[in-house]
Amino acid sequence: MNPSNPTRSCEGGQGLPLAALLALTMASFIATANESVPAGLLSGIAQGLGVSEAGAGQLVTACAFGSGLAAIPLTALFAEWPRRRLLVVALSIFAAGNAMTAATDSFPAALLARFVIGLATGVTWSLLAGYARALVGPAQQGRAMAVAMAGIPLALALGVPLGSWLGATAGWRSVFLFLAAMAAVLIAWVYAAVPELQDSQTLRRKRLPEVLATPGVRPVLAVLSLWIFAHYLMYTYVSPMLAWLGFAPYLQQVLLIFGLGAVVGNWLVGVLIDRWLRSLVLACLAALVATAVGFALSPSNSVLIGIGIVVWAMSFGGAPTLLQTALADHAGADAGIAQSVLVTVFNLAFAGSGALGGALLDTCGAGALPCVAAGLLATAGFIAWQASHSGFKAGYRSGK
Repeated sequence: MNPSNPTRSCEGGQGLPLAALLALTMASFIATANESVPAGLLSGIAQGLGVSEAGAGQLVTACAFGSGLAAIPLTALFAEWPRRRLLVVALSIFAAGNAMTAATDSFPAALLARFVIGLATGVTWSLLAGYARALVGPAQQGRAMAVAMAGIPLALALGVPLGSWLGATAGWRSVFLFLAAMAAVLIAWVYAAVPELQDSQTLRRKRLPEVLATPGVRPVLAVLSLWIFAHYLMYTYVSPMLAWLGFAPYLQQVLLIFGLGAVVGNWLVGVLIDRWLRSLVLACLAALVATAVGFALSPSNSVLIGIGIVVWAMSFGGAPTLLQTALADHAGADAGIAQSVLVTVFNLAFAGSGALGGALLDTCGAGALPCVAAGLLATAGFIAWQASHSGFKAGYRSGK
């Protein structure tokens, strides 16, 4: 990206442009909330739209599916657009789509709204990291990206439990109206504080097949797909799974604990990742396998379930950082292309988990969810363990 003149003032040892970066933080917050908040509202949505909880879960699936479809083609299609204009268009779709979700009594219309929001979410994820880095000089890019992406754990820690509480207090439609209002306010903030940027290199260095053929890229993407699929298989249907475990009255508390645990897990990964990336990946996957097996075998043991929820949260909290870092290390100068692929794989796995989870919930019951998740996570762990020379190397990181 080539910064415009306002951006130049942010470079060269001056402080971070916090007003601009915090606007991007809120964009990542809303994008995460678009994808995750409905998981805490399934019961109310199901009653309001006249469908089962498994059917309501397809609102999550539709958003994730749209995001997965959008990342590569739409990022390429709008590569010549100024970044702020593209971000504002995406936020406008967030506002309109969430308002439509709140207003409709039609399940197909709600699905369509979530799918369109997903398209905008995929574009948003593809541009946020590069936007944050382009706002500052090279010495500050890591901190800038950390600030912009802080919206992800914040949405998990605060957005999902608060959304569940607001849905229980004022109805599920109020949550989507609130998200629509947040997006509308953020549009004004972006215009006021975020400088315009022109992207001059998106998806230009290599063709996609060449990037996918780079040693190490495919094992990382394989682990990503299995890890995300397994996680959201349980997280999307956390409400019926908690009911099966005997924790139904504690949904809001569990979501809050999960979010806080994810924040802690992400912080720990940030501290240790440069030396222990491979060990962290293997340890997190092993912990998640043990947790899923514990859920499946001990549905009446409240202590083990409570510990399992904390371990699940902390193990998953650092997953995006671990996987994005491993992928960028191998993609090198083509990390931008690899990032668009990561967004696609992430969200298609997210969408597939919602579809399979709904089918399992209707046919086998909530107890099947942790069983299937354990198998997927064990497979991911085996791939990561095998990829000791290309994918997840031991020792200090040597990113390109």
